[in-house]
Amino acid sequence: MALTDPVARRQDGHTRHDQRHSTADDDVSKRLLESAATLSYDPSVEIDWDAPLPPEHHGLNPEWSTLYGTRLWDGMSEQQRVTLTRHEVCSIMNTGIWFEMILQQMVLRDQYLNDPANAEFRFALTEIADECRHSIMFARACEKMGVPAYRPNGLVAQAGRAFKSLARGELAYGGILVAEEVLDVMQRDWMRGENVLDIVRGTSRIHVVEESRHMKFARQEIRERMRHAGPVRRRHAAAGIAICAYIIVTSMVHPGVYRAAGLDVQRALAEAAANEHRKAMMRTSSRHLMAFLAETGLLTKRSAAIYRRINML
Repeated sequence: MALTDPVARRQDGHTRHDQRHSTADDDVSKRLLESAATLSYDPSVEIDWDAPLPPEHHGLNPEWSTLYGTRLWDGMSEQQRVTLTRHEVCSIMNTGIWFEMILQQMVLRDQYLNDPANAEFRFALTEIADECRHSIMFARACEKMGVPAYRPNGLVAQAGRAFKSLARGELAYGGILVAEEVLDVMQRDWMRGENVLDIVRGTSRIHVVEESRHMKFARQEIRERMRHAGPVRRRHAAAGIAICAYIIVTSMVHPGVYRAAGLDVQRALAEAAANEHRKAMMRTSSRHLMAFLAETGLLTKRSAAIYRRINML
């Protein structure tokens, strides 16, 4: 699923052999295809979409709410907390749908006229199929919970259009990895939450299992791209990935979720921004990602400053 650099294509339009792509890279794709063949899910049958939603169950573990641990949270009724967490999880799911659509377009564009016999090509289409199911699954879950579609603001939406059109190589895969890694840690908790809606636990379980393959593939592609990258390229890629992370993380929870719970939006935003518990949870969810970026030379002084602004470091 390599998002091919322009230099990897000859002027006649045919792809030349890229010396950076090794047998080990091909082996990763083959193993991931085998995993997909034995461990994939159909949400339409795996989840009981007709089951009632217990009124006391949250949309996500309360500890993952942006307001958990604040004075505002302490003063909220239990019903407000349930409503807030359901809207928060749907806001995060809608952010996931938005970014999965970006990912699918980048991959489809990249694979145009590539050799369909390659394991990499076949896994690329397998991942697109996974992402399509995930987006439908998240959309259906939000509809079931009666939560409206929370979309990124106009500026962020346009930034997403630019990213999907311009991002290549390690920048594209870095953006993909950021979105998947942060959500993965959250969902591993949600799928085990005894006071979390079964529909959220089920969708989280499916997403965690299938996205683990996508994350492994993204890491492999980043390593491949960075094998012979010089310091300038590393610095530019590191900054670009950090900016992408900033946009994704700050777009995850829409301000409208606080209005839906009957809260003063400005006060809620202020308390969420100052919430030390939330900051600690974000650092925890980003630990493995930061270690990987450091390993591949993509955690620079400049990018680290951006990650600290959004509490990923």
